[in-house]
Amino acid sequence: MRSTWTDERLDDFREHVDQRFDAVDQRFEAVDQRFDAVDQRFEALDQTLDRRFGEVDRQLAQLAGQADRHTDRIDALHRSIVTFATAVIAVLGTTMAALLGLLFTQI
Repeated sequence: MRSTWTDERLDDFREHVDQRFDAVDQRFEAVDQRFDAVDQRFEALDQTLDRRFGEVDRQLAQLAGQADRHTDRIDALHRSIVTFATAVIAVLGTTMAALLGLLFTQI
């Protein structure tokens, strides 16, 4: 190993270092280009997902509307059952009262 550096050796060293940094810069440019490509792919994926989730949202809203209609129908059926049960209980009560009245008048 030499203990002294000449101007000529320093110039060679500087040129060599510059060449290495130029190579590093080129590699970073390639990496930047790849990141740009990845960014474009993510943007395309975001657009696709936005479109698909929009479709899913539309379908869920449609299902919610159908569920509301079914809920209304179930509520109407419930009212009908309660009305029918009330009428049956009233008829049975009236029949029971009539039979008891007949039974007590015959005794």
